[in-house]
Amino acid sequence: MTRPTVSLRLLFCVGLLLSATMGIVDVAHAAGKADNYLVYVGTYTGGKSKGIYTLKLNMKTGRLSHVAVTEGIVNPSFLAIHPNNKYLYAVSEIANFHGAKAGGVYAFATNLDNGTLKPINKQSSGGGGPCYLVVDATGKDVLVANYGGGSVACLPIKTDGSLKPASAFIQHKGSSVNPARQQGPHGHSINLSLDNKFAFAADLGLDKILVYAFNAEKGTLTPNDPPFVAIKPGSGPRHFAFHPSGKFAYVINEMALTVTAFQYHADKGVLDTIQTISTIPAEDRKQKGLSTAEVRVHPSGKFLYGSNRGHDTIVVYRINQDTGKLTRIENEPTQGKTPRNFYIDPTGTYLLAENQATDSIVVFRIDQKTGELHSLGSKIEVPSPVCIRMIAVP
Repeated sequence: MTRPTVSLRLLFCVGLLLSATMGIVDVAHAAGKADNYLVYVGTYTGGKSKGIYTLKLNMKTGRLSHVAVTEGIVNPSFLAIHPNNKYLYAVSEIANFHGAKAGGVYAFATNLDNGTLKPINKQSSGGGGPCYLVVDATGKDVLVANYGGGSVACLPIKTDGSLKPASAFIQHKGSSVNPARQQGPHGHSINLSLDNKFAFAADLGLDKILVYAFNAEKGTLTPNDPPFVAIKPGSGPRHFAFHPSGKFAYVINEMALTVTAFQYHADKGVLDTIQTISTIPAEDRKQKGLSTAEVRVHPSGKFLYGSNRGHDTIVVYRINQDTGKLTRIENEPTQGKTPRNFYIDPTGTYLLAENQATDSIVVFRIDQKTGELHSLGSKIEVPSPVCIRMIAVP
């Protein structure tokens, strides 16, 4: 019996090494010991919202509670957390930053004991209406997408968490078929490959995902070859997500109410379209005023989720692990209106859905076998919630 036991242990260790090499982090196992998570919520100010809200998620009960509020920033709609958890970055989704036609990116120090955020500094996003940002895996740069300006930028991070002025800025150019929404570029998100070598910018106005070679040390973005993948005209690509295997990727299309699946070639940073599927049932597609928002892959890689505004549901898909193709399972009502961003905790246990128009966050338990969402009856009031990010705490 000794020899098989040693072999199994060896295989297990090799598996962990391969996962690390591929950039797949077993976050579910690593975070499973956490009793609670601090939940940071980006919002639109101007109404009842005062800024960035900090909540606490009890992992045993799925209940949310209020912890703190960070004021002093206008429209901190989207957030990103540094890999060391010591810093949080937020866009200021405005069109005029210190007199320039740009928005802002703010740096904060996190206090995991009381959930508060301490301002460090701020920089221009380079373009108006920044709506998305991400910190690269090395923690050296913040990448930001500007919706109003139709551009992307890279801002280096100092060792103290503060931001330097942009080291790279790229202005997108062109238009697409919808004159009301696509008269020019609208950068709606920017994401990094699991190996941190390529950046993918979904541009709603161009119906393209622009691809850039990314150098974290230099803070540079260089157009890839080919420089983009085209989406069906009039789709309006919005947010983008990788499968944890690194073999597939997905973009949710705001205007067409669809998700497009890709096979990903990591060595070249190339996306090949393999499927486009509706986010709502066929009989509901005639409804007016519908759009999509967020897309996320479950940590297990088995399921994909997307939010439908107006339809006010989260769509659930099963992912074929061999082909990456999607099969729709259900559309679960979010118990509110205009579900914007949502978040799946690192263990894959809960999905937190934000209802922007009805000022609430609702917690659902995820069925680990089917991917279906089950309401816990857990709801908390947060004014105009837009984005959620989480850090594990005792």
